[in-house]
Amino acid sequence: MSTNIAKNAILYDRVFLGDGSVVDEFVLLGVVPRGHPPGTLETRIGSGALIRSHTVIYAANNIGEHFQTGHGVMIREFNRIDDDVSIGTHSIVEHHVHIGRGVRIHSNAFIPEYSILEDGVWIGPNVVFTNALYPLSPNAKSNLKGPHLLSGAKIGANATLLPGVRIGSDALVGAGSVVVHDVPDGKVVVGNPARVIRDVSEISAYRVEHLI
Repeated sequence: MSTNIAKNAILYDRVFLGDGSVVDEFVLLGVVPRGHPPGTLETRIGSGALIRSHTVIYAANNIGEHFQTGHGVMIREFNRIDDDVSIGTHSIVEHHVHIGRGVRIHSNAFIPEYSILEDGVWIGPNVVFTNALYPLSPNAKSNLKGPHLLSGAKIGANATLLPGVRIGSDALVGAGSVVVHDVPDGKVVVGNPARVIRDVSEISAYRVEHLI
């Protein structure tokens, strides 16, 4: 099974693309980050990828199988992205981020450095993570810490997560919420600041018997 790479896509040195992958027009793969000599960083993308037009992926990313991007996605360097991940149009993933298996990031999301998204996390459109508690303070860059989302956490559209917050397994953050504190496993939070209003198990749509 061969790859299908558009003629005007650019693959820089040491980019390894798995079988059956499709790379659309005006895509850049393996862009060398500032401060690293060309050809010193390896970029790997697993089989069955679909990378849509105007996506830019920097070097030193290790990306699993069946990866998909929307149009105009930007992914910086030194990230680990597991299998079956989808990143929507115009979303940005900064460097040193870990994205687990089966994560879905919708359009116009911002995922900054040192964020962790465990398996099965769902991110709605226009969601913003932050990682600098006191921007432009003397030690701001040495203390960056992105949010940590445990498996199955779901973040509604237009929500904002403050630096270092931990979103529990299977928790649900309501649309437009501002999360300033950790969210326990399986809880629903809404508002600004976000507060717990109930358990996810109380929502019939998430009950196993409702899905059978």
